[in-house]
Amino acid sequence: MDSVRKALRSGDVEKDSYGRLSCTDCGEELGTENDPDEVGKVRVCPSCGSKWKELS
Repeated sequence: MDSVRKALRSGDVEKDSYGRLSCTDCGEELGTENDPDEVGKVRVCPSCGSKWKELS
């Protein structure tokens, strides 16, 4: 699982002018999975199921 920053640089994820992240393959806005036992959160595309880790 890549980080959100790495995905932004490679073009897998794009950010709009409001700061929302979306998957470039599907065009869908990314959802969030929060695990209280881990640092950061996981951003997930609801269409294709791709996941990226976002560190806070």
